[in-house]
Amino acid sequence: MIDQFKRNIDYIRISVTDRCNLRCIYCIPEGGVRLVPHESILTYEEWIRLCQYLAKLGIKKVKITGGEPLVRKNLPFLIGELTKIKGIEQVTLTTNGVLLKEQMKDIAKAGLNAVNVSLDTLSKGEFAALTRFDVLHQVLDGVEEALKYPSIRVKLNCVPLKSYNDKAGILNMASFAREHNLHVRFIEIMPLGYGREVIGYAEEEIKEFIGSEFGELIPFKEEIGNGPSHYYSLKGFQGKIGFISAVSHQFCDNCNRIRLTSEGFLKNCLQYASGVNLRELLRNGTSDSEIMEAIKSSIYGKPKRHTFDQTLKHIEQDKRIMSQIGG
Repeated sequence: MIDQFKRNIDYIRISVTDRCNLRCIYCIPEGGVRLVPHESILTYEEWIRLCQYLAKLGIKKVKITGGEPLVRKNLPFLIGELTKIKGIEQVTLTTNGVLLKEQMKDIAKAGLNAVNVSLDTLSKGEFAALTRFDVLHQVLDGVEEALKYPSIRVKLNCVPLKSYNDKAGILNMASFAREHNLHVRFIEIMPLGYGREVIGYAEEEIKEFIGSEFGELIPFKEEIGNGPSHYYSLKGFQGKIGFISAVSHQFCDNCNRIRLTSEGFLKNCLQYASGVNLRELLRNGTSDSEIMEAIKSSIYGKPKRHTFDQTLKHIEQDKRIMSQIGG
């Protein structure tokens, strides 16, 4: 699938639920949000059908997200079925890690290729304040369990915020990649949903912290994963340090991804409200060829870039929060 700006779209993130067992301050308010009715969320059979269409059109990599995907029952079944689809080369998972220890064996057996664990701090107090739940020990147990499977790549996703993470906390996160065979990625907070209300660190600030403590960050040229991260090696580190810096280092020119919300709405850009309702087409008896044409049309119209800098205010922005869009 080639869009109007000649980008090859081969990666999709599918949000299998809008439910989550945490309440991270930049994602969900403490009291929660109005949830999508269960009947409006795609069934596993519908996900499989859509991914079969997408694979025929050139999608090769599928990331399963939420909400928190591990709260959805029998997720290993979906993982296993997606790995069987001709053309799908990788099926990966992003999770907050709370339920990872108890489910890791089953999702590994299903054929998962990689797991990303969202973890913004190693401080018990900061974690409880950020997520509104005192379950850091469960997340760390989940990471430890995931590392028992050498064939599954493990990454930690950290969104450092200035109100919660100081230099020492960021260095603690970075040192996790020195002490363990995993990669730590620092992600700039994006001005979406409740993310507009907090202030994060820019990539250059974090690199300065890490460089002053651990030495030179050496650019790592090989690909690690499917998305827009760029990585650095450090002397004495088992893993790499990565950055996803959508605000300070816009990577839209090389964007290769699309998203499907839990309700089956195909989004061709995280920021914008534009897209196509595939659930409606599935449940209205639309033919395979017509659904595939709708997908191709939406992909072709993918915007050139995001406008977190607000330079294109006339384009309709997606007003939903991240748990509703898909993390």
